[in-house]
Amino acid sequence: MDTTASKEKKARSKRAISFYRQRLNAEIRKIEATSSAKETAGKAIGKYGLWFITIIVIIGVIASIYLDHDKIAAVMGLLGSSLTALISLLASIAGASEKEERPEFTVIRELIDKLDVEQRDVPMSVDVEEGHVVVRRGDDVVTTKQTGKQ
Repeated sequence: MDTTASKEKKARSKRAISFYRQRLNAEIRKIEATSSAKETAGKAIGKYGLWFITIIVIIGVIASIYLDHDKIAAVMGLLGSSLTALISLLASIAGASEKEERPEFTVIRELIDKLDVEQRDVPMSVDVEEGHVVVRRGDDVVTTKQTGKQ
């Protein structure tokens, strides 16, 4: 009788474990479905990125064994640059490094903002008279004269 009871208990515990496993898998799929593309890319990089880097390093080691001394420098340079490019690509996809804004764009934005503020504050007037045009904006005055006949 003990064996029947223990078999029944094992069967119930297996069903319970199976139920909770399915429930956890459903929760994991729900979390993965609501994750952003950036999070998904970060997970993929975590799974596969290190393998790609390792493969490139192994290629470099094998190349150093079989190549002549004259050719190793060129191959190592190529492998180093490809590793650097791959790492920066993976970091930018995962969002680990913020993109730096180019300084000229920052300066241009500041100038545009400054011009917008200045243009709103200073009134402008244009007087058209026979033979010339006078443009006034704040303290600046520009006068044009007619140079030829129309």
